[in-house]
Amino acid sequence: MRSLMDASCRMALAAMLHDAGKFAERARLEVAGETADANKQLYCPHQKEFTDATGYFTHIHAAYTGMAIDLIEKQMPDLVGDDVSPFASWRSEDVADSLINAAAGHHKPQTFLQWVVATADRVASGFERESFERYNKADEKTSTGRNHYTARLLTLFEQIHIEKTKSPKKKGDLLWRYPLESMRPSSMFPMPSSDCEGNDNRNAQHEYRKLWEAFVSSLEDIPSSHRKQWPLWLDHFDSLWLTFTHAIPSATAGGAKPDVSLYDHSRTTAALAVALWRWHEEKDRCDDHASMALKDRSDWDEKKFLLIMGDFFGIQDFILAAGGESRKKAAKLLRGRSFQVSLLTECASLKILDTLGLPPTSQVINAAGKFLIVAPNTDQVVQQLENIQREMDGWFLTHTYGQSGIGLSWLEAACNDFVGQESGVPRFRLLIERLFAKVERKKFARFSLCSSDSVEPVMKEFLDSFDAELGVCAVDGRSPAQEEVDGCPMSVLAADQIRIGKYLAHKSRVLVSTHDLQHNTLRLPMLGYYVSFTGAEEASGMFGALAKKGSLRRAWDFSCPESPDQVLFSGYARRNINAHVPLMGDANAWEADRYRGLEEDNEWDAHAPKTFEHLARDDWWVDEQGHWHGAEALAVLKGDVDNLGRIFEKGLERPTFAKWASLSRQVNAFFAVHLPVLCKQEFPNTYTVFAGGDDFFLLGPWHSTVHLARRMREDFSRWVARNEELHFSAGIVMSKPGLPVPSLGTMAEDALESSKGLEGKNALTLFGETASWHDFEALWKTHEGIRELSRRYDLSTGYLYRLQELAWMSEKLKSSRPDYENAIWQSWFAYRTWRLLERNKSIRKEQRKEAMAELTEGLKMPIEQFGSKFRVPLFLHLYHQR
Repeated sequence: MRSLMDASCRMALAAMLHDAGKFAERARLEVAGETADANKQLYCPHQKEFTDATGYFTHIHAAYTGMAIDLIEKQMPDLVGDDVSPFASWRSEDVADSLINAAAGHHKPQTFLQWVVATADRVASGFERESFERYNKADEKTSTGRNHYTARLLTLFEQIHIEKTKSPKKKGDLLWRYPLESMRPSSMFPMPSSDCEGNDNRNAQHEYRKLWEAFVSSLEDIPSSHRKQWPLWLDHFDSLWLTFTHAIPSATAGGAKPDVSLYDHSRTTAALAVALWRWHEEKDRCDDHASMALKDRSDWDEKKFLLIMGDFFGIQDFILAAGGESRKKAAKLLRGRSFQVSLLTECASLKILDTLGLPPTSQVINAAGKFLIVAPNTDQVVQQLENIQREMDGWFLTHTYGQSGIGLSWLEAACNDFVGQESGVPRFRLLIERLFAKVERKKFARFSLCSSDSVEPVMKEFLDSFDAELGVCAVDGRSPAQEEVDGCPMSVLAADQIRIGKYLAHKSRVLVSTHDLQHNTLRLPMLGYYVSFTGAEEASGMFGALAKKGSLRRAWDFSCPESPDQVLFSGYARRNINAHVPLMGDANAWEADRYRGLEEDNEWDAHAPKTFEHLARDDWWVDEQGHWHGAEALAVLKGDVDNLGRIFEKGLERPTFAKWASLSRQVNAFFAVHLPVLCKQEFPNTYTVFAGGDDFFLLGPWHSTVHLARRMREDFSRWVARNEELHFSAGIVMSKPGLPVPSLGTMAEDALESSKGLEGKNALTLFGETASWHDFEALWKTHEGIRELSRRYDLSTGYLYRLQELAWMSEKLKSSRPDYENAIWQSWFAYRTWRLLERNKSIRKEQRKEAMAELTEGLKMPIEQFGSKFRVPLFLHLYHQR
């Protein structure tokens, strides 16, 4: 299996780097003229014209691919030696089948391995035969009129169109681009084309050269000891490649629309190439006949691929499980459980990859409890997947009693399923619909408990598993306790969740090993893997020997960037798992007074995570007399992207595998990359219960959380290039810190459902009132107006509270069967407001009329406009002043 894994990783690397020449050529790397000419002869299509007998070469980047690999070969695992299968050694006579030739020869393939990479390249791009032939002859000019140096990556978000009442944008109407920069949270937003795209070739080449040099420099940051383990090194390299190629257009020739990044095209090509080669290898079809079949597409209807989708079901039940947990441990449990969901999903995916001997690049998607792996479609693979499913079912039945689990679904696919159309519908769209239909069916057949080969339920000897002294787990209130943590009996799973919650505050990397490292290692192996937490310094030197042995399967950096401008690569594979934890911070007089009565001792630990009780007071503010104001309350913010299914199914006019993977990655990145940095920088007292995929669940001080919701809505609009068809809905609920988290989750879910129920969605529910985001912004301005009017005219709390009654009366007049007796609310408003002004001794008689006009505009008109929704700005003000 080690030999098969290493060979698969080499194939993945060849496919991943097949277009590295686009990066190198645009950076204008200096190479010897003889080398450049020789590579053009070997790898570039040659076109002849009647006016020029010598003709010319197209797709010069293929020549640069060979040169690029030459330049970085010393920082990669050994590509020469006795065993570099499936490729020939560069020192051998059969040099045509070397890795470098397989990578660079995709536009002019000659051998079977070259045809494997070339076929994967065309399938990932959705090229039909005729369209590829035209592309193969074309010059480097995009649909936007720029050349391959000056063109910047279009955003797919701007092109999404799902509303029939609106016309889709045409090529010339696409105004947004990604800046040509390394991946940083701040560089992931699209920009107007005028801000990042020009016509100066020299400046454009300089930008590419700067990016290339940073890429080569960062390649040296991957630990040298990890080069001895192909899958470990390739996982690091994948994150490196993402960091420096996420904004490089992959296709610019022949009027192509530059809307897929070099990374997403490379990654999907690598996954397809490995599966394709492995299928042919097992079928013993790696000869010239196989090459010809790939070339003329005569076997493109054979089901050679197996798309494997993993789905973590019961995420909310897992994270928000009710039971016997004490309030003291609620925050640690919450972040521990949330992080554990991500770890379990990663370990499940890793188990499939290791069992099938597939490289990390075969996992195309992994976000929010879902992952997609491309494998060869063989009987052995299917049997292994069935065994893995039974093993995972056993683990979840044993430790979660069936409340949660990971279901595997798989679907056969042929090359032609990724290209072309069927009855006017893109075949790839039909393929994905079939895959997700299988995933949905799997949800209703969890654990296969009704089938003959299901895992035996573990509840059979449940009572006998309890220890007489430890008794029941104090956290979940049902499991047998197996150890004590801080004097509390707990199950191993619950104790590990507490440990994770502690490690997240001070560690930045996760190590996944086949052996117990006995170094901040969780007691319970996850699906056969030991998970340890470590800091940056320890991970570099302490575990090199384990990497060389092969015990260390993965090393992931999950640290939250210190700033939006930090490059997202530090030498290790990156996993964007939300891990920001609000900490106590340095002690000062204000904070000590704010938290008075919450500390159990007199010692202040700056590195200790905040409890929910601390967070509930973090929006308190102090007046000039030193008195604290504000409600002592938490808020839960829950939301998800509207119409996500329709976006992926019908949003893109011509979907391809690479575009689909890119879209999934970029939606997830908003919640998994941008949001944690935003929270750390501007909303540091926010706990991320979960955020990724298309949804989020956040908890923090109540007023700050409302601010955060508004900021997220604005940032998401920028993220999707101001496309009005892309938006999310959310619900916010407030509570005292003592309310159990599961109850908060249920309330927040109900609020979110109310938002989803509004026509058009794109809404927020707060204080039981649902409003579109557009109306909510108007309500927020009303809230600011109330604050200013209250300051100027000393509006009493009683007066403001009574406005709520008038808002209800105004709402009743808006119904289909209005009660006209409520029309008297306007008279009541005038009477109460005038009486308030008369009692205010600081307002002179001649000023009352002007004050009345201001209060009418700032209070009465919003009541008339919004009805009961006026409660939103009113309560925002009242709770903040309490």
